[in-house]
Amino acid sequence: MSNYPEKLNDIIDDFSTITDRNERAEYLIEIADRFPEAKVPPTVATKPYEESHRVPACESEAFVWALDNPDGTLKYYFDVLNPQGLSAKAMCAVLDETCSGQPLDKVASLQTDIVYDLFGREVSMGKGQGLMGIVNMVVYEAKRRLK
Repeated sequence: MSNYPEKLNDIIDDFSTITDRNERAEYLIEIADRFPEAKVPPTVATKPYEESHRVPACESEAFVWALDNPDGTLKYYFDVLNPQGLSAKAMCAVLDETCSGQPLDKVASLQTDIVYDLFGREVSMGKGQGLMGIVNMVVYEAKRRLK
């Protein structure tokens, strides 16, 4: 975890102090409310989106884009087509806030177990796979640029 972007480490640390499931859910809903800031603008993509941006196994129909910044970092954008996809929206908001503009090697070092750090070990298999898929697409884009 120490090689992750600092902002992500801070969020993971915040979640590590939350032991109450309801409190965790409330915090995730607060984060999901920030999703509009991470949503893909029409200048980047419009519906229907290209399938290459679709997150595999995501029940909330999430999509990920990565645009190159002049400084060699990436700006991530997301969309979640399921209006009830609060977990996916929260994951996208966290990844945008903590990975956009960060060094590629730090983003490329992310592990999918951050899903459990944020959502808890009791996250369902289906939801967990979708959230891990979002993380994997963000990591893939960083690794692709590093090659």
